[in-house]
Amino acid sequence: MAEDLIDYELDGDAPDDIEPIQGEPELYEHFRTVVDKGQAPVRIDKYLFERIVNASRNRIQMAADNGFVMANGKPVKSSYKVKPLDVLTVMMDRPRYENDIIPEDIPLNIVYEDDDLMVINKPAGLVVHPGCGNYHGTLVNAIAWHLRDVPTYNPNDPQVGLVHRIDKDTSGLLVVAKTPDAKTSLGLQFYNKTTKREYNALVWGIVEQDEGTITGNIGRNPRDRMQMAVMSDPEQGKHAVTHYQVLERLGYVTLVKCVLETGRTHQIRVHMKHIGHTLFNDERYGGHEILKGTHFSKYKQFVNNCFEICPRQALHAKTLGFVHPRTGEEMFFTSELPEDMTCLLERWRTYITSRFCLFCCNRMSSLYILYIKHLQLLFHSCICKCLKIR
Repeated sequence: MAEDLIDYELDGDAPDDIEPIQGEPELYEHFRTVVDKGQAPVRIDKYLFERIVNASRNRIQMAADNGFVMANGKPVKSSYKVKPLDVLTVMMDRPRYENDIIPEDIPLNIVYEDDDLMVINKPAGLVVHPGCGNYHGTLVNAIAWHLRDVPTYNPNDPQVGLVHRIDKDTSGLLVVAKTPDAKTSLGLQFYNKTTKREYNALVWGIVEQDEGTITGNIGRNPRDRMQMAVMSDPEQGKHAVTHYQVLERLGYVTLVKCVLETGRTHQIRVHMKHIGHTLFNDERYGGHEILKGTHFSKYKQFVNNCFEICPRQALHAKTLGFVHPRTGEEMFFTSELPEDMTCLLERWRTYITSRFCLFCCNRMSSLYILYIKHLQLLFHSCICKCLKIR
């Protein structure tokens, strides 16, 4: 069965989320079966759940709600009772591919690990989960390699593995469950919003308030299906809350800490753009353009150099906290900013300092000139007096 029916929480970029921009989507068959002659009536979601590998009943119900589950060629709801000789198919809006997770020897930065879980510091640029266009070279493939000798861990079992996700070009901390009990416990903590997640982000503009809260439902942007957006209609989108605090003001950009109360796709990126502070170099949301500053060529060159230093949205999942699923111990992890963001901040600090020093020097020069002119006037006055005395 395709990855679409695997049950996991989406907390970042999800290639499966990308919907067709125009027209009706072309459907592809992912699963087909014929009901036995002696089959008693049973709900179709239960029937398929028992026959599709790596599929959760929740995902099957979602597929049915979207018209992707069919009986005899017609879409049916999850409550449909199968009958003998029914032809059941599951359709998707993308071609099927083999979704077995293949272990790949990809280096991992493991912050913590025990028999129940592991905490990983993901670098920017690494896709978290295989999906459309990214079937190999992902974090999940790397985890499968790392745990290849653990007999109880099956990378294709949705009851273990990733508990949440972050965007491909976002760096930072993730927790991975190594047992079904651990994933259930951690998943409930994320669902109940008891986990602690803090991000550092560099955003365009001067954030005036030292701290604040952004509340706004997030859904697919109707004008650009590649983006998410804060919905004006309170009945649309998913409830989302982000708390932010200013850490450092650097002239035309601001370093902020963002604390997630919910975990929606692109939440920080969308919420900060919503209040007028797009993330620095966030190409999808327009942050790769010079949004604040001067029109001088030297400034443009400086910003373009900053784009090259940090060629992705300046966002890092810095801290992660949760209760250990087995011991009940409160655990809290912190990761340092990666090198690209560290260098980016240093460049901005140097730029602001040099601008301040130049301003001071210009003021000193002006005062010095005025002082010299004042001395010249005094000297000229004394000369005139001396000549008159003579």
